[in-house]
Amino acid sequence: MSASDKINNAAEDLGGKAKEAAGSLTGDEQLRGEGKADQLEASVKKAAEEFKDTARDVADKVKGVFKK
Repeated sequence: MSASDKINNAAEDLGGKAKEAAGSLTGDEQLRGEGKADQLEASVKKAAEEFKDTARDVADKVKGVFKK
C-alpha cells in the first residue's frame, strides 16, 4: 500500500469518525450513519490494499522459487 493510500484511508476514516460524533451530538441519525459508512468504506479500501500487497508478495516468492 502506498503512503498516499494510507494517508487517504486514514483521512477518510477520521472524517467518518468526526461525522459520526457530530451526528451523535446533534441527534442527526443520517449524519451519524454517513460517518459510519465512511469509516466502513475506509476499512474496506485498507483491507483491499493489504490483500493486493500480500498477493504481490506471494507472487514474488513463487517467481523466486521457479527461477532457482
